[in-house]
Order: sequence, then structure tokens, then C-alpha cells
Amino acid sequence: MSETVETYFPQIADIYQAAKTIAQVAEVTPLQQSIRYSKTHGANILLKREDLHRVRSYKIRGAYNKISSLSQKQLDSGVVCASAGNHAQGVAFACSHLQVNGTIYMPVVTPKQKIDQTKMFGGDWVDVVLEGDTFDDSKKAAQLFCEQEGKTFVHPFDDEKTIEGQATVGLEILQQSSEPIDYVFVAVGGGGLASGLCGTFQALSPNTKIIGVEPEGAPSMLKSIERGELVELENIDKFIDGAAVQKVGGLTYPICREYLFKMITVPEGKVCQTILDLYNRDAIVVEPAGALTIAALDYFKEEIKGKNVVCVVSGSNNDITRTAEIKERALLYAQLKHYFIVRFPQRPGALKEFVVDILGPTDDITHFEYSKKSSRENAPAIVGVELKSPDDLQPLIQRMKENNFFGDYLNNKPDLFQYLV
Repeated sequence: MSETVETYFPQIADIYQAAKTIAQVAEVTPLQQSIRYSKTHGANILLKREDLHRVRSYKIRGAYNKISSLSQKQLDSGVVCASAGNHAQGVAFACSHLQVNGTIYMPVVTPKQKIDQTKMFGGDWVDVVLEGDTFDDSKKAAQLFCEQEGKTFVHPFDDEKTIEGQATVGLEILQQSSEPIDYVFVAVGGGGLASGLCGTFQALSPNTKIIGVEPEGAPSMLKSIERGELVELENIDKFIDGAAVQKVGGLTYPICREYLFKMITVPEGKVCQTILDLYNRDAIVVEPAGALTIAALDYFKEEIKGKNVVCVVSGSNNDITRTAEIKERALLYAQLKHYFIVRFPQRPGALKEFVVDILGPTDDITHFEYSKKSSRENAPAIVGVELKSPDDLQPLIQRMKENNFFGDYLNNKPDLFQYLV
């Protein structure tokens, strides 16, 4: 049986009111042309820099708008939220600014940087509770606590005031651009920002095409739209934590289904390469969810030529300790990093032979695990090799097989790969 969803659509009058409400805490963020991406795609690519808020994401808009709308009785009782990090910081800042007690639930796997920032923004006004492995786990715990304690739940995306707060991003885009906007790319987690943009652009620029972008490992909105009903995914890849939810909102799903021009997914590895490119070539620091929209441009390279295109850069709360994983995922996606089980003959000089005769001139060993535990003729080692070109892979495998070094290729064995590497 299909789940009942509520009928709601953000009205432009409410969005304008939200803009007035949040003006005291959310500065107008720049709409900047990206010279590099504009040249690459033959289009006018504009970046809406929501990463430059004081809490380094757009979430301050919806959180502050929602909490500001509460009655004095609700404010006195306190608020509760669940978040993978960015909404938590918006709620924490709002609680401190409005002097409201808040309890913030975050997944145990939340990057430490986001936890520390939440505590910093909230100060003595908030308590942080780490609960569950995913946002959805945290949300269930937060809602139960909310009911038990008689507090108000501040939803990160499935709430009218939250959606209207996020919709103010669209108002700013239209006010800042001197020309009509043809496309807007927006990251979709629960769908709050995308729903808000649909409200703004339907009222003020209905010809603008809004493209929703999800991580390939967490396509909850795409699956819901494809099936024509709200879908809860059993398993998701939590890497792009700011846009990885198992189930989108009952308010946001029908809006996105009806008004998004297209809903697509982008592989996590491609997002990682975009993060590295933005840092190394543009000096822009973004979190994985913040890079989703830019990573999606390649899939629309023909449609967007000569067009005015906005990519919403949603946040920059990236933990530097994740850099190694980001680089690894980017290399794996580009087919430049490969893992093997290599059978080394147990005789002196075998490793030297592998390095000199088997590896190509530009191949580099980046991972090596070997332990001699028996007197067998061959002993296995786990070897990671970084290539200069994906075309170097098959010649490498061929040389390994011809010289009896090849044991197994691990990249296409995800269970074994995750266990060993």
C-alpha cells in the first residue's frame, strides 16, 4: 500500500517573510562565476556559495526560520533535532542566538569536525547526543526523546518553515543574476532545499529547469520518484553524509516529483575527484554533498552549452582526516588504483623481480601487506598499485600472469575488497 503524503507547496509570500526573518543571522552569499567550469562546459557556470555562511552551509536558513516561528511556550520547553552535521550547526547557532535550550542527535559516525562545530555554535544552550549509524537512526531516537519530554522537533527537511527558509537561496540567486537562469543544480538529501527552490522558481522564474542530484549510493528521492511512492532504502552508502538519507520527506517528495526537471545520481568517486579539483585548482573547500552539483555537470554537457547555470555549493564542513579516503575513492573511480592478491615465490629476489620486470615504468606500489607464514612454494601478498592511465591495467595483469605472480584482482570483489583494504 502506498504511503500517504501531505499536500503542501511553499508560497512566495511565505518565502519572502522567511527572508526577512533570517536576514539578521544569514548573510547573503555570493553568486560567483567559475571561469574554469565555464570554459570546460561552454556555459556561464555560476556557483551559489552557501558554503560561506558562518555555519558553512545553507542549513542555518531553515533552522533559524523554523525556530523563530515557534510560540513562547514551545521555546521555553526547548527544541530537538537530528542531523548528520550541517542542520545540527544551524540549530545550534539558532538556539544560542535565541537563547533556547536544544538537544541535538547526530549519528555516531558523524565527522568529529561537525560535532565540534555544533558544540561550539551551541555553547551552553545545546546538548549533543550521538546515536545510531545513520541520520535515520538518529532521527528515530530524537523523535522518541521529543515525545517523552514534550519538546518541539526541528526537522532538517520535512517541515514547512524549514523548506521556506531554504527557499530563500532561490530568492538571492534571482536577485543576484542579471540574466535569466536556465538551469539550477541542487543536492538532494531529504529534499528540503530542492523543494524550497521549486517554490521560488515556480513563482518567479518558471522556465528555469531545476536538476536534483543525489549520491549514487543513497538514491532515496530517485527511487521514490521512479516507483511513484515514498521508498525507504534498506542500505545506503553514508560517505556523502550531508545527502545520504534512507527516506525523503512526505512534504518534499511530491514537490520534487512534480517540479524537478530531472533527478539524477552521481557516483561517490566522481564527487571525490570534484572535491580534489575544487581544492587544488580553485582553492575552494567543500564537503562531499557540496560538490554533488558540480560533479553532475558532465552529465548535462550538451544541454547546458551556452546557458546560464547555477550550481548550489551547499556546504564546506569537511573533515581533513577524510582526505586520504577522498583521494582513494577518486582514484578507484578513475580506475587508477588497483588492488591484487599477488603470489610471491618464496625465494630471494622475488620482490625485486616484481618491481623491475612486472610493474610498468610509471606504476607505483601504494599498499603492500605480506607475511611469510609457511614453507609453501608461493605466499600471497595484498598489493595496491597506482597507475598513470587506466589503459595500463590489462598489460600489468598480463605480465603478472605470464610470470606466475597473479593471484586475484580485488577491485571487483567488494566484500573481500572492503575487508582487506
